[in-house]
Amino acid sequence: LIGVYTNRHGERWELQLKGSGKTPYSRNGDGRAVLRSSVREFLCSEAMHYLGIPTSRAASLIVSDDDVWRDQFYNGNIKKERGAIVLRLAKSWFRIGSLEILTHSGELDLLRRLLDFIIQEHFPSIAMNDSNRYLEFFSTVVSETANLIAMWMSVGFAHGVCNTDNFSLLSITIDYGPFGFMDSYDPNFVPNTSDDERKYKIGNQASVGLFNLSKLLQALKPLLDPRQNQLASQILEGYGEYYYSRFTELFKTKLGLLGENENDNFLIAFLLKVSLLC
Repeated sequence: LIGVYTNRHGERWELQLKGSGKTPYSRNGDGRAVLRSSVREFLCSEAMHYLGIPTSRAASLIVSDDDVWRDQFYNGNIKKERGAIVLRLAKSWFRIGSLEILTHSGELDLLRRLLDFIIQEHFPSIAMNDSNRYLEFFSTVVSETANLIAMWMSVGFAHGVCNTDNFSLLSITIDYGPFGFMDSYDPNFVPNTSDDERKYKIGNQASVGLFNLSKLLQALKPLLDPRQNQLASQILEGYGEYYYSRFTELFKTKLGLLGENENDNFLIAFLLKVSLLC
């Protein structure tokens, strides 16, 4: 993260470099990015924006003179590739994992300070003096995450690594590593060649979203009283209903279906099955 920029419209953007080198969070990696994946992130994030799907944006792409070694297909065949750096923007780069790691390490004072900062900066509808602000925050993230994944499904987009580090607390699409768009409907479509177990196949993404939100709830539990914890669990139980409601709404729009009909869901499922057989 290199800074925060406020544009002429008063919009606040956090600027981040991808591929610029090691950071304290690079673990055993080199912190670099190759040209092919950088071009894909630039193009896809902009495409998603113009499809109306919440996403990070790409501001620039610079090709590096440095060589980067990568095993592209994870088959032991390491090759030298051209490096690149993407300057990307988002309203926030905080993820579910940003809170999860603090709870895991017992840094609860820092967890509370960070969460209050995130709410104050990015959730203006939540009052900071509201004793239920963390519950309201969780409710918003649950509904917006369900909405985001339904929108992914509406365009056939599959995120290849749907872990808590790649799920935004602002419910935007971030971290375009392995990803793909289905050419034809296939619930078993996997864009990540290293995902041998098909954990993140497109048909699983809504369920993975629920799993990640359950991890968010675990991270928030130390800050919630027993009543709030119970209410938060009920909110999480409503995730599936909200997701399918939004999914149905999006596909009805695609099909030009007006009003409400009890057979709408059947028709959508039937047409998806027909497209699978084709």
